[in-house]
Amino acid sequence: MDFLERSRAAAADAAAGGRVSPDEDALRRCDLSKSYLDAGDYEAAREALGALWRGAGARPAVEGLGARAAAEVTLQAGRLTGAIGGARRLGGAQEAAKNLFTECALVFERLGDAPKVAEARAELGLCYWREGAFDEARAMLRSALEALPDADGERRGATLVRLAVVEFSARRYDEVLELLEQAAPHVESSASDYLKGCFHNHRAVTFRALADSGEDAPMRDRSLVEYAAASYHFEQAGHTRYHAHTENNLAVLFNNIGRHEEAHRHLERARQLFAALKDTASVAQCDDTLARVLTAEGRLEEAERIAASAVRVLQEGDRQALLAEALTTLGVAQARLGNHEEARRSFKRAEETADAAGDRAGAGAASLALAEELGEHLTSGELCEAFARAHDLLGGTRDAATLARLTACARRAVGSLTSPRAEAVDGGAARAQPEERWSGFSLKAEVLRYESELIGRALHDADGIVSRAAKLLGFRHHQTFVALLNNRHKDLLHARTPIVPRRRSLVRARDPRRAD
Repeated sequence: MDFLERSRAAAADAAAGGRVSPDEDALRRCDLSKSYLDAGDYEAAREALGALWRGAGARPAVEGLGARAAAEVTLQAGRLTGAIGGARRLGGAQEAAKNLFTECALVFERLGDAPKVAEARAELGLCYWREGAFDEARAMLRSALEALPDADGERRGATLVRLAVVEFSARRYDEVLELLEQAAPHVESSASDYLKGCFHNHRAVTFRALADSGEDAPMRDRSLVEYAAASYHFEQAGHTRYHAHTENNLAVLFNNIGRHEEAHRHLERARQLFAALKDTASVAQCDDTLARVLTAEGRLEEAERIAASAVRVLQEGDRQALLAEALTTLGVAQARLGNHEEARRSFKRAEETADAAGDRAGAGAASLALAEELGEHLTSGELCEAFARAHDLLGGTRDAATLARLTACARRAVGSLTSPRAEAVDGGAARAQPEERWSGFSLKAEVLRYESELIGRALHDADGIVSRAAKLLGFRHHQTFVALLNNRHKDLLHARTPIVPRRRSLVRARDPRRAD
């Protein structure tokens, strides 16, 4: 039975709700809603729940239902909230979905239904992944796997595929392939075209990433084969949304091998599909890919405009990892246009956004791009600091391309320390006249900047305790250091521990003149 026939059969069952109990009607509606959700039709999935659905983020209408039926409705409402919130940039949607999943997981746990507990935890992991909180997503999905019985092959396969998605986002490609290998027998034995499409799509993007790393040229061919398999299964499942994602992924692949015309064709198709679904976040993701293609073609003004548009859309939702990627793309376009200060702000914001979301790889990519694109416009100290951050965040990667970029960045950072230019000079060509190389330099400003950097480090190492920081910096009296902090470096006051007023003694000597 294909997807359309299954949906019609489920719809007929749901329509017969008047002849069954409220619990049975609710369970049938949940099955129908999930079948539409698996096909990417969020509107039909919402309508299938009928009066049970009260809107994204709201608790469903479960009054009068038994514990199991209420938990199933809550689970499906959480799925819809997370999916619709991610697609339509609804702020707080992922947090609301997590609350619903947590609630139903507790009910399933009380009912002793381990597979359903695992299913709720897997959905929680997906919410964390959408937010870019990869560590939390990984932990939740691992917990779901542990709760699943070995006999539950389809759920185990789906959970392994989701865990592979998280590891791919963290650029841990060896772990991705290992997880997909574990999922393969469970996926193949499943009747779900949706699950099979997801499996082949994630194999495709992983092979593409390995091909881009220069690890194995045939990986690119394997990627194309997997994309074809993914498209077939998504078409069988009626999943327009994931078909569109496959088109976007193909555009990335063709851009990476320099076939820009084909990249544009696939991107146009992906954007049309997402626009028809009113999935603004995914349209913005396509725009981010388009900006990269335009940057590769040297069409920098267009790239900057489109990347800025993607950033404006994504910053209104919960997709922080995607926002960090779009900000990095914008920074690259700005840097190559010569807008160095704007580019610096975009890179720093990308790093902060990814870091706040727990996306270490995204934060590292932003720091590395900052060093690569603006290296000639940074002081030696700034360049070394950018490299140190990138190395700290990306040093454990096995991606050959990233490692090669880190090595090149290290050479540039070391070279900046040994070059004739002063640390504060902005890196003009060595053959430039001294007046040009020292243009705009201020000894007072640089001393103040370096002083601020040292004070910041001392406060960090002293856990914000000013007396300890003063000692580290060589001050004899910490009051001198406090005065310096209050007058010249007010921007560092947040790094010190809060001032606690001294308590006045409750025991005071009485004034002998007032003893009477």
